[in-house]
Amino acid sequence: MTTDLDRKTTANRQPSLPSAASKARCLLAAAIVLPMLLLPGCKKEALPETVVTVQAEHPEQGPIAEHITVDAILTPLAQAAIAPKITAPVRKFYVQRGAKVREGELLATLENSDLAAAALDNKGSYEAAQAAFATATRAQVPEDTQKAELDVAQAKANLDLNLGIVKSRKQLFAEGAIPGRDLDTAQAALVQAQAAYDTAAKHLESVRSVSREAALKSAQGQLTSAEGKMKGASAQVSYSEIHSPINGVVTDRSLFAGETAAAGAPLLTVMDTSSLLAKAHIGQSVAQQMKLGDEAQVHVPGVADPVTAKVSLISPALDPGSTTVEVWLKIDNKAAALKVGTPVKATITVNTVAKAWKIPATALLAAQDGSKTVMVVGSDSAAHKKSVTVGIADGDDVQITGGLSPTDTVITGGAYGLDDGTKVKVGPAEADDEAKPKAGKDAGDKE
Repeated sequence: MTTDLDRKTTANRQPSLPSAASKARCLLAAAIVLPMLLLPGCKKEALPETVVTVQAEHPEQGPIAEHITVDAILTPLAQAAIAPKITAPVRKFYVQRGAKVREGELLATLENSDLAAAALDNKGSYEAAQAAFATATRAQVPEDTQKAELDVAQAKANLDLNLGIVKSRKQLFAEGAIPGRDLDTAQAALVQAQAAYDTAAKHLESVRSVSREAALKSAQGQLTSAEGKMKGASAQVSYSEIHSPINGVVTDRSLFAGETAAAGAPLLTVMDTSSLLAKAHIGQSVAQQMKLGDEAQVHVPGVADPVTAKVSLISPALDPGSTTVEVWLKIDNKAAALKVGTPVKATITVNTVAKAWKIPATALLAAQDGSKTVMVVGSDSAAHKKSVTVGIADGDDVQITGGLSPTDTVITGGAYGLDDGTKVKVGPAEADDEAKPKAGKDAGDKE
């Protein structure tokens, strides 16, 4: 017999069936989820491959030049700071600042009355010395010589006479016609005549070789001394006249008429500005690449177009203070458009290659080891790295001496940070910027 307890125990052991409400909820969830699983938009798709837009071009063949840019100062081709050699008041100026002058032109005069008087006095002394020299050379010395010659001639005649007497008396003495005393007397007279002749001959020789020469030198010395004093006084007078030593323009005049000019102090400054020199100091290693005649461009503040110049001097020695080399660039300035003292920037062309393979400098990448590389677009439309060797550079372009062929497509823009093998497409630089707003708009449309 089944009791109520047994029925309750059996009922607890059997699984409970779902209620009607639970079944309804399950059917509703299935109805919602199943269509969503069947929607095509919910299917997972593969991400598109990244393509980077770059700028690229082939290597170009043409001329390329290496330039050196330096700071320089414009200086005159020639300059003269004219200082008087004497101290005297300025009598008159003949020029003003800005006046064009020629070499030898009189610029100013100083007071010189005292100097002119001294010059006149020395001129008189010189003329007196000239007269004394003429007297000594044309009268006194010839007279002394002539007298000595006459003395010699007279002594010679007396000697010859005594020789004849001695000869005749020897013959008479041998014949017994005269006594020996007469012969001795004649021989004694001959000895005296011989001594007189020798003395006269020596005197003539000394007059000719010593006295005459000494007299001439004495007269010449007095004349030379007087001439030197006269020239010195004349020079002092000439120092009172200030002349220009060069062609140029008067750029400075420190005094006015009536003021005292001091010896050695600049009174006027004249500069030759028909040509100017741009003087620059360049490192020794850079200066080694330069040579006389190299072309240059000088950029002057306030002048729109650069001015052409040429290297006219490369100092053979280093500047002891800066250990740099001074270089002069000669600039034509006949129009007087450029001013002395202007700071300028000069660009000097040092190396030129007429037919060089070159690429933009922006395409060149530097590796950590110092080598140079570029990125090229391969046949697979991907960027690939290539090592290259470079030559000279001109700022915008760089010469490639190895590592590239003319058919290579070199990435000139967008290569920085680009990995090897990245897919690329060649386009203008603004292509990416234009694509971004368009992509955003498309995305908004999808939303």
